[in-house]
Amino acid sequence: MEKVIRTIVRINEELCNGCGLCVTPCAEGAIELVNGKARVIREELCDGAGFCLAICPTGALSIETRETVPFDAVAAHRREEEQGVRYIQQSCFRCGAGEQKAVLIPVRTQGHSRWVCTHCLPRLIHG
Repeated sequence: MEKVIRTIVRINEELCNGCGLCVTPCAEGAIELVNGKARVIREELCDGAGFCLAICPTGALSIETRETVPFDAVAAHRREEEQGVRYIQQSCFRCGAGEQKAVLIPVRTQGHSRWVCTHCLPRLIHG
């Protein structure tokens, strides 16, 4: 199979606590829990966007640039369809607004991975 240099998610197994919070943000279905640890199960499914990074409570996920197989958008879309809706409703940890009414962004604050709405984000940043 052809190899390319591109960004891809790296999971540090020693830091991973197996919570699974990174699985849902991965729309392509590249991350699954295997034997109690998060794993990129097929590298061609990982687009390297990194939406999973900010929600990891232990900092086990990072983005690296390295040689791997090309991203396969067709395979990722097929995997999304196979898995169906994988949705956990989130809300802002400050005001409680859900994502149906607000744009939510994953943040790390005070040692925790949380979601904050764009309305509360400036107050979180500036106090």
